[in-house]
Amino acid sequence: MDAITGLMNGFSVALQPQNLMWAFVGTFMGTAIGVLPGIGPALTIALLLPVTVYIEPTAAFIMFAGIFYGAMYGGSTTSILLNTPGESGAMMTALEGNKMARQGRGAAALCTAAIGSFVAGTIGTLGITFLAPPIAELAFIFKPQDYFALMLLAFLSVSVVMGTSKVRGFIALLLGLSLGVVGIDKQTGLQRLTFGVPDLMDGVEMTVVLVS
Repeated sequence: MDAITGLMNGFSVALQPQNLMWAFVGTFMGTAIGVLPGIGPALTIALLLPVTVYIEPTAAFIMFAGIFYGAMYGGSTTSILLNTPGESGAMMTALEGNKMARQGRGAAALCTAAIGSFVAGTIGTLGITFLAPPIAELAFIFKPQDYFALMLLAFLSVSVVMGTSKVRGFIALLLGLSLGVVGIDKQTGLQRLTFGVPDLMDGVEMTVVLVS
């Protein structure tokens, strides 16, 4: 019941006219960003973080959510029509959507992508609402061997999606690991890869990683 009550309260806030306006702005911008190759929702949100100084935090989060959902759908347009995914989430759409467009069924592919985005987004939001609290409780019962199994699963997943060039895949993996270990070790308190720079003691900021 707490989840349902919180969801209803969230709808009461999100359906306010000013928040609906920010949702429209975010969705419009996200759709346009999704069409452009190389600029994804994460980079857009990172670049627009200073906007939160001038608008309400709730409105900013609603706008960012609109940017994310709009970009995830907007990438399907170029994927289907041009076989050029606008962002990484639209890569799978290009596999079948562009084939449908070449067969003269581009309108059907675009309609399917729009309906699929709406249904999947709704199911995902409901899943987060009702399943996030019990899943979050798992973090308190995880042991070192469980975290090791998760890391092993992550490495295996990376090895599966490396593609034909294993060298580039391993380079990307090592760069990601190198950025992840920068800072102070929580177990020993020793500095790792800080090179004497005080700003690196807290690790690499997520915004810097997204922009780079």
